[in-house]
Amino acid sequence: MVQNRKIERRYRIFDILVAVLALCISAPILLLVAICIKILDWKAPVFFKQRRIGKYGKSFMMYKFRSMQVDAEKQKDAIQSQNEMSGPMFKMENDPRITKLGKWLRKFSIDEFPQFINVLQGDMSCVGPRPPLPEEVREYETRHLERLGVKPGCTGLWQVSGRNQLSFEEMVELDITYIKNRSIRLNIQIILRTFKELLGKGM
Repeated sequence: MVQNRKIERRYRIFDILVAVLALCISAPILLLVAICIKILDWKAPVFFKQRRIGKYGKSFMMYKFRSMQVDAEKQKDAIQSQNEMSGPMFKMENDPRITKLGKWLRKFSIDEFPQFINVLQGDMSCVGPRPPLPEEVREYETRHLERLGVKPGCTGLWQVSGRNQLSFEEMVELDITYIKNRSIRLNIQIILRTFKELLGKGM
């Protein structure tokens, strides 16, 4: 038990260092993004807040830059039939709710950067499974619940292994593989692969 606490403390220190470094380096870009969102729609909020499920089923409010229309959540039922993912997860490549600026933010995953705030708050880790929605978890089978054994991450093994091309079951397998082989070294490798992919999108 004491050993586990020491290991988790190391992960926590690692997460804080990476999150602070990422926010400091990207601060000018994040400020510019916030200004652009406000200029395009002054009355709309800069951040999108959504209830997600974290470690051991604990819920928390996850932050992102708003990349969709303000009433995007209300429109979801109308396009649910166009879901391109199997299993309890919604994904649509050409989602009509996404704004023009949002498409650019998503291309480079800039909309995800506010999640480093969640990391500093202790609800998320820099690396881990994708944080699911409450309604998704309600549809989980027993094996799927293994994804909730660690804190969800800003990036993860599935993001650098095909992401949107993967089925829900393939994503679950990658998350479980990550949990079984979790280490600081693996986290660093995934972060570097994520950074490499983001650079590749800009070329």
